[in-house]
Amino acid sequence: MELSEKCELCPRRCGADRKNGAFGFCGGGKELKIARAALHFWEEPCISGESGSGTVFFSGCTMRCIFCQNREISRGEAGKFVSVERLGEIFLELQEKGANNINLVTPMHYAPQIVSAIGIARKNGLSLPIVWNTGGWELSEKVAVVKDYADIWLTDFKYFDNNLAEKFSFAKNYFENASAALEQMVRQTGKAVFDDDGMMKKGVIVRHLMLPGHLDDTKNVLRYLYETYGDDIWISIMNQYTPLCSDERYPELLRTVSEEEYDEAVDFACELGIENAFVQEGGTVGESFIPPFDLEGV
Repeated sequence: MELSEKCELCPRRCGADRKNGAFGFCGGGKELKIARAALHFWEEPCISGESGSGTVFFSGCTMRCIFCQNREISRGEAGKFVSVERLGEIFLELQEKGANNINLVTPMHYAPQIVSAIGIARKNGLSLPIVWNTGGWELSEKVAVVKDYADIWLTDFKYFDNNLAEKFSFAKNYFENASAALEQMVRQTGKAVFDDDGMMKKGVIVRHLMLPGHLDDTKNVLRYLYETYGDDIWISIMNQYTPLCSDERYPELLRTVSEEEYDEAVDFACELGIENAFVQEGGTVGESFIPPFDLEGV
């Protein structure tokens, strides 16, 4: 897997000549760009555990969510360019710090470089599970290519309604691409495997961030996921939406998800029969989930 002269790593297929120095719509170029590499304690319990997840935040993103909580890096502004060899060293440094896994946040636009870095790190003693932490809007064929370098998929499933995906994330055909990518992820990993400490070693966790005013879409996502995959996946129902978007064209996004909305979503999940789920308690809204992108560990 390598960068091409016409980038088609994501559904946007922008065609940028990243191999020769151009930058894609995602903000990614020939070199890796990273904003932070550190132990992270705010993932699902089976990912973070008590020791933390060895999380690498990559700069850039193929989507343009207007409510993005990581806007500082998703637009490709924050971060530092590093070599493939340096990324391999970072993985080993996180392992030495006691990380439960290597957690790659928004990685797919750098998949060729990351695969090479994992290969280098493994030759030098990396033994941790690799978590691909993605926005879900991926090409299934690219997911398939990294199968030997992905132990856990921590993927979003943001929308059921494509109109919402275009409106809020400028992502066309979101459902078709996200569902095909998820099918490939589940095919790769099978049912989840946990160690004696409850840490996931293999499997798929699907996150759904509830948006205020769109409870029906949340219910459609939950119904689709459970009717399609049952207990083969874990579903994380998230209420931590923080209204960082101040655009008055989207009035429904100017508030948090209400307690009533979230409770109804969780009750609906229970009615469907979903048991493999993570739910969030009150008080999760806020910018405490947004780490400082200060080049720690880079």
